[in-house]
Amino acid sequence: MIIITVALLLSLVLTLLLGVPYIDFLRKKTIGQYILDVAPEAHAKKAGTPTTGGVFIIISIVISSVIALLMAENLDKTSLIILITLIFMTLAGFQDDYLKIKGHENKGLSPRGKLIRQILIALIPALYAMQTYGTILTFGSKSFDIGIFYPILAVFVITGASNAYNLTDGLDGLATSVGIPSFLACGVISYLSGHSVVAIICASVIGASLGFLKYNKPKAQVFMGDTGSLALGGLLGTLAVIGRCELLLVIYGGVIVAETLSVIIQVTSYKLTGKRIFKMSPIHHHFELCGHSEIRIVKEFFFVSLCLSIIAVLLYLMV
Repeated sequence: MIIITVALLLSLVLTLLLGVPYIDFLRKKTIGQYILDVAPEAHAKKAGTPTTGGVFIIISIVISSVIALLMAENLDKTSLIILITLIFMTLAGFQDDYLKIKGHENKGLSPRGKLIRQILIALIPALYAMQTYGTILTFGSKSFDIGIFYPILAVFVITGASNAYNLTDGLDGLATSVGIPSFLACGVISYLSGHSVVAIICASVIGASLGFLKYNKPKAQVFMGDTGSLALGGLLGTLAVIGRCELLLVIYGGVIVAETLSVIIQVTSYKLTGKRIFKMSPIHHHFELCGHSEIRIVKEFFFVSLCLSIIAVLLYLMV
């Protein structure tokens, strides 16, 4: 527990310290966010807000994780696989952000190009998990061997979580606030199941997320961009795969799952019937257009995420 606390506090302090000079750098270089034309009108005022804040989030997570893992004498192959996956996802997200900044519009990598990168990166932890832990899925005391389908499922979990987190990053502080309970649940379950490496890295993510909220809460001084959202989502999926709690991710990551489903439902409904189910998707924009303030939506989504995370931990203990 001491090492986990060290990881959290160190990551928190690093994020707070790195945030100021990095945001100043972005402002001087006029590296700001470009807003989609289809976004709610209220978002127009956010144009120009510094982006790629995920850079100092990920740096804080990697540094604090390495230090904490060295203190625990646990900087092994598993931890390196997780951190390498995180860094590669960050680079993919940064490339997307860079193209948007360079093109002076909210168009980065093509959806296909982004997905291909995510799948190739996700193969690293997916194949490692299969080689190390086998092809068995666990849910409490129950287990299911899915054989050759396991790497396919693992890649789906990681890329799905990456894209879902990216979709959730649409309001000031939303993705970060929703992510904290999810990483907390993942960390608790992993700690209880003996995956201490995952628990330590989860603590680092929570610390960095708490620190980032200082700069990302309404009115945001910086956005994490795809640099942060693709990486953190991919990390959440990776930690679930390595920590052997892939099925529980659907519960403690329920908010980002709902955000993704809202987009799928909206697109499917419009293509089949020509009608939209929501005023706008992802679903946080629907509530926004219903008159809910950003702060209210963030608080409500955080509360739901917290409740789902508690349910996931209780299920792990009871099943």
